[in-house]
Amino acid sequence: MIVLIDAKDKVAGRLASTVAKLLLSGYKVYVYNVEKAIISGKRESIIEEFLRRRARGDPYKGPFYPKYPDEIFRRMVRGMLPYKKEKGRNAFKNLKVFIGFPEEIKNINAKSLEDLKIKVKSAEDLRCEYLTLEEISLAIGAKKRW
Repeated sequence: MIVLIDAKDKVAGRLASTVAKLLLSGYKVYVYNVEKAIISGKRESIIEEFLRRRARGDPYKGPFYPKYPDEIFRRMVRGMLPYKKEKGRNAFKNLKVFIGFPEEIKNINAKSLEDLKIKVKSAEDLRCEYLTLEEISLAIGAKKRW
């Protein structure tokens, strides 16, 4: 079964954990508008943490950390899966993340989070500062390709 998720104004970490649970349950998950997902916190500290992650490790051997919003979200979900086990790797293959709303998922007959009665925190629920994944990726050096 396929689940379509709109990430607009959703808290990225909460959404990633929900997606990880769905993947481990055997669903195929397509997440779109991921550049509009949010991370709560102060702007300077969030950007500093992402820059620190990118600078960590060897440029040839890794660990490699992405700078585009779709890749950042995939990496978040991968961190919540047992990726070094076959179950986690197979679940991760069932995840597709898109920037914007692509044409290929327009005619897919799928369920949404509301159909599954799953609620994820959104920007309206927060009382603090936040940044979108788009703002973060531009701040850490991504060229805008979306």
